[in-house]
Amino acid sequence: MEAPRLYSTKPVQSLKPTKKIPLEEDLGKASDALPLPLYLTNALFFTLFFSVVYFLLSRWREKIRTSTPLHVVTFSDIIAIFSFFASFIYLLGFFGIDFVQSLVFQPSPDVWIAEDEEEDNEVLLAKEDARKVPCGQALDCSLPPLPPAAPIVTTQKVCDEKPLMVIPEEDEEIVKSVVAGTTPSYSLESKLGDCKRAAAIRREALQRLTGKSLSGLPLDGFDYESILGQCCEMPVGYVQIPVGIAGPLLVNGREYSVPMATTEGCLVASTNRGCKAIHLSGGATSVLLKDGMTRAPCVRFGTAKRAADLKLYLEDPDNFETLSVVFNRSSRFGRLQGIKCAIAGKNLYIRFTCSTGDAMGMNMVSKGVQNVLDFLQTDFPDMDVIGISGNYCSDKKPAAVNWIEGRGKSVVCEATIKGDVVRKVLKTSVESLVELNMLKNLTGSAMAGALGGFNAHASNIVAAIYIATGQDPAQNVESSHCITMMEAVNDGKDLHVSVTMPSIEVGTVGGGTQLASQSACLNLLGVKGASKETPGANSRMLAAIVASAVLAGELSLMSAIAAGQLVKSHMKYNRSTKDVSKASS
Repeated sequence: MEAPRLYSTKPVQSLKPTKKIPLEEDLGKASDALPLPLYLTNALFFTLFFSVVYFLLSRWREKIRTSTPLHVVTFSDIIAIFSFFASFIYLLGFFGIDFVQSLVFQPSPDVWIAEDEEEDNEVLLAKEDARKVPCGQALDCSLPPLPPAAPIVTTQKVCDEKPLMVIPEEDEEIVKSVVAGTTPSYSLESKLGDCKRAAAIRREALQRLTGKSLSGLPLDGFDYESILGQCCEMPVGYVQIPVGIAGPLLVNGREYSVPMATTEGCLVASTNRGCKAIHLSGGATSVLLKDGMTRAPCVRFGTAKRAADLKLYLEDPDNFETLSVVFNRSSRFGRLQGIKCAIAGKNLYIRFTCSTGDAMGMNMVSKGVQNVLDFLQTDFPDMDVIGISGNYCSDKKPAAVNWIEGRGKSVVCEATIKGDVVRKVLKTSVESLVELNMLKNLTGSAMAGALGGFNAHASNIVAAIYIATGQDPAQNVESSHCITMMEAVNDGKDLHVSVTMPSIEVGTVGGGTQLASQSACLNLLGVKGASKETPGANSRMLAAIVASAVLAGELSLMSAIAAGQLVKSHMKYNRSTKDVSKASS
């Protein structure tokens, strides 16, 4: 087993940089497969590829016509299949597909230092041939003094004068090639086959290029393989965000401990107080109103009449069955629910809505939309698809269409807080809360021209839960659309409070939900992964928890404002007297 690579932080003497070694010099090329001139090799493989494709299609057509099973193959079929894959791999390499060469010609550690070893051999030969007397009348064969051998270290100073980091010699050569631009930083994972090592090399190259230290950004303790190709590109470390727990939150008769990832003081404590008030009053009730993700492509015609023709076709109930069959081919869980169109001159915006199971569903609905667009080209050949997303969806932007029509999960959550709980736990009165909510969340938001922002701080709770559970933080924009309502009930003794959130966009599979930390938080809530009994049940439950946590957060913050405790609380819990930067160093 290969010994682990050690990165020491001891300061050592700096040396002059050694010769840069280009990364690609020793890599083989796909055109080296045959001992023929390049143009003959290309012509041979192009001819071979299209010939075997034609042969195989002809053979399969013949088998279908004669009812012969497709898996029954002859010797000629086997040769043709082998030739197809061989020519296909060659053509991938010919067109510069990088991963093919990295698979066929996997670079070993010696690739990075091969040229350096040749240089060392030349030096040794020169030593043996050194003479103290002239070896010719017009020649001077004396050699310059050689520097003493020593470990290769980084020579770039950083702004905060941290100790220089010693790295292995073979990695040093890769760092130099990245700094010089001969090795693309984004290709390190595929060339090295080691994501952790690639992140370390990229990190060191970045420090040399910028002259800035990343010593406070952790590198170790993270599984970089888990994010490759799906969560983050070109990583150099990870950011630490503390996770607090609010609860127990009693919703629909069940208790939940809500994980919240945040760096804002008071947020978890305030939400926790709201959870306590809800629990002491019998819990909250959450109801799912709608569940459907949207995608709205933009298409253009030569005239507005043609755009209107397509609009009428798409919104005709008689055509919905056909469109559903085409759309639903993209996924087992994606099911078309409805189509809504809007015209702007010759341009048509088509808003598709579909169920997505336990996934948030953006990719799922996009694939279904693409299927429908391809299908429509037959009857509307003059349709020009401008983009798969025309912002009528609307994703990651505040939009009235989401506020009115909903996107993702539309949820309403309510609770009746007892009068004595309002006084003893929330330290205020029912009358004060009702008046503050009317003048702040309703009238004040209207004066500000708010769009979906008729609340105190719904986005605080949504963002904290989203980060903890691996959701897309950018979708906090529309997911935080919320209107908070409060009124006195039971002859003014108790408080009825509710939040209505029409566009909570969450999932329990895919994206960041599969990372270890985020998966643990989902597991804490009991909604990890896909529901085996009822597809989509876990993501719908997560949306209900988010809305209920927002209810708790709204209740507590509004109480703090009504009681005049907001500034006092933040001065106590959101102000640190400790110099964190000095403590970490």
